[in-house]
Amino acid sequence: MMDESRVNILNESTRVISKLQLLTVFFNNDIIYKIYLRTQVIHQLFATNPELDINKLELFHVQFTASLIELLKRVKKHNEVNADLLMDEVQLNNELINQMGDTAFTESSFKNDKQRQALKISQSLRSLYEALSNNLDNYPFAKNINLFSSRYAADYFAEIPPGILAELLQYNPAELYANKYATIQRKLMGRLCKYDFKIEFFAGLRTADITLEVYKFAAIDQHFLYSPANNIFLFCDLGKIGNIAVESTLSKKERIMQELLDKNVRLQSSAGVIKSHLPTEILQLLEEDYKKISDVDFLQHMNNFDVQANILKAMLNTDII
Repeated sequence: MMDESRVNILNESTRVISKLQLLTVFFNNDIIYKIYLRTQVIHQLFATNPELDINKLELFHVQFTASLIELLKRVKKHNEVNADLLMDEVQLNNELINQMGDTAFTESSFKNDKQRQALKISQSLRSLYEALSNNLDNYPFAKNINLFSSRYAADYFAEIPPGILAELLQYNPAELYANKYATIQRKLMGRLCKYDFKIEFFAGLRTADITLEVYKFAAIDQHFLYSPANNIFLFCDLGKIGNIAVESTLSKKERIMQELLDKNVRLQSSAGVIKSHLPTEILQLLEEDYKKISDVDFLQHMNNFDVQANILKAMLNTDII
């Protein structure tokens, strides 16, 4: 019958190997897996060969396996701290995304409201034409005509320098129709009448708090602008805008939100890699140690256990982690 001391040592060996198994799964590294398998082989040698001194198995775990487990636990803890820092950033990014999502107007709403605004401007220009033609005192503009710019300018209108804004708003007073509500270039009004006031929203421009809405004739490649600040309509020369992106496919907030989402994917991927990362120096030491314990004939050279422990003890005193 197996004596109690032998049973206790084998049971403790099994528990130690179970701890090493958990770390082997965590790091998912080939060399650690090989060491884990080799440790199982050593345990099995003692379990199936009662004539071997069972105290040597206990000595092996004390000198070798315990040091290895301690080293891997230190690396694991170090890695998890670094990974947690990345995940904290992910959490902060998610909170910012949620905050921005609560306030940002979506691309869908902007697209729909562009169409509504173009219709409002078209109706307003028809009314202005009737007022000017018949010398009427009617207010020509559709209800909430300036709500569109106030809602979307910050996110969707392209920023232009003050100099370009001034150029776009230049005009010859002699070429204008005007009443107390609005001002429009004569030729622009004639062009609008010719094409039945069929227009499309083209882009929004802004300089600080001053906004311009640029429209395109549906039938021809010609543009005009509406300035909500002074209710003026003028032809718009897109050449003056140069290479400025006059139309955004995403609002600034949505672009930032998308950038944060993309960054979170990279951070989460990095966090996963960092958790199981092993420094090159430690990998080299583990490779060296594995070769030594694999080369030892444990049945013939049991006293060599203490020699193999030196490398791991050196690793525990290293500045690598």
